[in-house]
Amino acid sequence: MSLVTITDDNFEKEVLKSDIPVIIDFWAEWCSPCRLIAPIMDELAEEFNGKIKVGKLDVDSNQQTAIKYGVRSIPTVLMLKDGEVKEVVIGAVPKAMFVDKINSLL
Repeated sequence: MSLVTITDDNFEKEVLKSDIPVIIDFWAEWCSPCRLIAPIMDELAEEFNGKIKVGKLDVDSNQQTAIKYGVRSIPTVLMLKDGEVKEVVIGAVPKAMFVDKINSLL
């Protein structure tokens, strides 16, 4: 499964109503650390295909959702299950940290 583009408009459908856990990478084009974790997000989408949904939300064009969830620095990765935030990861971190947190969601 490839990454899902998440927007203010489709957030409810793609995230809140998802029947599997969702990981959202809040990012922006100009953010260097965001580019560091982008390949990790791609890998997670492949490795956990069918178990989780991995999405990216561009904070520059989708500010309402970023504000609602208190995203003040990027990259911020939110992990939601049943519409509730279960984990928050701020900054560029190793893939192993994401995998540990995903496994605790499943």
